[in-house]
Amino acid sequence: MSEKDTVIIYSGGLDSTVLLHEEHKRIALAVTFDYGSNHALREVAAARAVCQRLGVEHLVIDLAFMKRYFSSSLLSGGDDIPEGRYDDENMKSTVVPFRNGIMLSVACGLAESRGLTRVLIANHGGDHAIYPDCRQPFIEAMDAAMQAGTYIGVRVDAPYTHLTKTDLVRRGAELGVDFSMTYSCYKGGERHCGRCGTCTERREAFAQAGIPDPTLYSE
Repeated sequence: MSEKDTVIIYSGGLDSTVLLHEEHKRIALAVTFDYGSNHALREVAAARAVCQRLGVEHLVIDLAFMKRYFSSSLLSGGDDIPEGRYDDENMKSTVVPFRNGIMLSVACGLAESRGLTRVLIANHGGDHAIYPDCRQPFIEAMDAAMQAGTYIGVRVDAPYTHLTKTDLVRRGAELGVDFSMTYSCYKGGERHCGRCGTCTERREAFAQAGIPDPTLYSE
């Protein structure tokens, strides 16, 4: 088995950036999916810069059909993004139906095409209640499907499934992650808005971890 045996689904956000740093010695390819979200341009730029710094091959794949046909406030404009805490009722509108299933399927095909046997995804514990395709039963089902549907038995690995955002901030700090290079805001502005659910969660995670937050917020 090659030392580099892994494809990572990489958004350029905090969670997947921590995972990229933790696993970069095994990562042969980082894939960013542009599905037409409000923050896609910022995410892609962040992902490209981090991959360049780490010397990881980076690929951007256009999934524009999702914006055209799917319903989600992430796809319909920054003004539709809910503000406030990252909880069930406030954030359900940001669900992009089966997004992780689609991205994992494409990443699986890429992995087999390149003879790579593992796909990494950085879903974490805070996502579970809101996003069905971040929960452990979904990850286990996709893992089984990928093994059954490939000749080389590609696996999905989601090592952060039971960790919190605060855990990831602490882990990233230990790894020397430059969090200022990451982008998370669902509204997609030049600076993080500081008000949407993901900005609120990001702020809280740094505060709870006791680590200075380098993020530039608009307010």
